[in-house]
Amino acid sequence: MAIQAHLVELERKHKVLENELHEALLHLSTDDLEIAELKRRKLMVKDEIERLRQQSDETVH
Repeated sequence: MAIQAHLVELERKHKVLENELHEALLHLSTDDLEIAELKRRKLMVKDEIERLRQQSDETVH
């Protein structure tokens, strides 16, 4: 069950980054590097979520 708890936390973190990115895109003064960094972090979290889901599926089967 530790994987499930970690997945929930990563999904929460992904949503927070998604909201931050959305807010940054709304403000014209946001630096392109900041937007790129938010996108990079969001993608890293998404990749980790997918990796854990695959690992969890392999454990179940």
